[in-house]
Amino acid sequence: MIRRRRMFAAVAVACSAVLVLGACGSSGSDTASAQDTAAVGDPVAGGSATILQAGEPRSLDPAALSNTWAHQPVLGNALYGELIITNNDTFDVEYRMATDFSTEDNGKTFTLALQPDLKFSDGTPLDAAAVKFNWDRLKDPALASTTIRQASQIESTEVVDPTTLRVTMVEPNPQFAQAIVAGALNWIASPAALEQGQQAFDENPIGAGPFTLVNWTRQDSIRLEKNESYWDAPKPYLDELTIRTVADYNQRLNAATTGAADLSMESSWTSLERAESAGLATQVTSTGGGQFAAMNFRRAPFDDERARRAVSLAVDLDAANTVVYNGEGEIPRTFFPEDSPYYADIQLSETNTEEAQKLFDELAAEGKPVSFTYLAYPTAEARSLGEAIQAQLGAFENVDMQVEVLDYPTLTARAGARDFDMIISSAITQDPDFPLSIAFDSTSTGNFTGINDPELDAALERGRFGATVEERKEAYDVVQQRLADQVVGLWYVRATPSVAYSKDLQGVQLYTLGSPMPAEFWLSN
Repeated sequence: MIRRRRMFAAVAVACSAVLVLGACGSSGSDTASAQDTAAVGDPVAGGSATILQAGEPRSLDPAALSNTWAHQPVLGNALYGELIITNNDTFDVEYRMATDFSTEDNGKTFTLALQPDLKFSDGTPLDAAAVKFNWDRLKDPALASTTIRQASQIESTEVVDPTTLRVTMVEPNPQFAQAIVAGALNWIASPAALEQGQQAFDENPIGAGPFTLVNWTRQDSIRLEKNESYWDAPKPYLDELTIRTVADYNQRLNAATTGAADLSMESSWTSLERAESAGLATQVTSTGGGQFAAMNFRRAPFDDERARRAVSLAVDLDAANTVVYNGEGEIPRTFFPEDSPYYADIQLSETNTEEAQKLFDELAAEGKPVSFTYLAYPTAEARSLGEAIQAQLGAFENVDMQVEVLDYPTLTARAGARDFDMIISSAITQDPDFPLSIAFDSTSTGNFTGINDPELDAALERGRFGATVEERKEAYDVVQQRLADQVVGLWYVRATPSVAYSKDLQGVQLYTLGSPMPAEFWLSN
């Protein structure tokens, strides 16, 4: 079985200081790889590795990349390095190209300090002005960057000197370091190169990461070579890195088990169990929250709490789990797992078919029978989830559910316009502040459900400014209760940001939501 270590005593200590910027979250990582690495000795230089990622980038611009296991974390870290990382055992912030990100006024302003003499791969300086350029541009909606959710929290940036940037927030947020590591704010590209336009940049992206681009063959591979001027010498240890996009998890795992790939980004317990059975090493980042079939509060039928509750009571998530994941998915019974300092025994859902039918009948008697459409991504998982829910609701009267499968651009546009009844969304937590505030604060642009609950908003704010774990937990207990009471959706699976890799590949270390750092990779054979 996959082993995950827990170090929440350390977390509690780390979070006791008011201005400590380290996160305090529900997590742990597999210990086997760290022990294996220690047993094989010191890193060895040379060799090449092939990495499989799940999502093809639309551009090599950091603004177009996402720093989560399901997208392009290895590519972003390879080309641009990391300003800040999180320790995925304690979730404290640790520094890489940055040396400090601190606040003296409880998160209204921050001072970012950089390593001295950082240089891009073309020899030009990576200084505070370069960070300012990158962070300011991420607020531009025209870039269509997912990191706009983080960047829009920044009001202004000011270059103090070549290694110091002063950051002023729109609203105070002492937990903002966690937002940096979770997206493209962590990846700095050459302003001069970005100003040449997307086509020129994609042909020659200039960053300060451990690798530089050799060539990118769309829908095939991205070939990288060692950056000889990388700031953290003698890293990287590998001479070459090839990144391939393979969307199908069976194909990824087959490539890893046959030796065609050295590391595969994974996302399910099924894949991890298969990987271990095949003799691969694994690491998984434990998380709170998960994926949920979100209900749109903005329009009928789910503008009525009774309709949301009726659907929730009618659906047996265990049965859906059997259909979608062969019973191997982890259903989020509570928002945080039991080993989290924020755990509370507050059930997110229950199944009660009798009560569900009463609510469906009550709504129908008022002339409001529950009728809705579930919009699905063109994946087997999304489609099978919708069909499983639809089949269960078919046993009830006065409820009708349709499943509509859309292509990615169409569904993304519908989601952006909030033109849906039910759609897959997520709130995946390590430190609770960023993901919960983005997903459920009434003023957030990432609030897909449209929930507008003053008590929830107030609790999210208290959680953000809590000085201790105890204070924050008290606030997040309220958050969990309000999410359960309001029924934002059907929480059907816990996320498993993870990797499976050859035991010859050493130095595999994850930060944030399953983001490996290729500067650390080396081969023992």
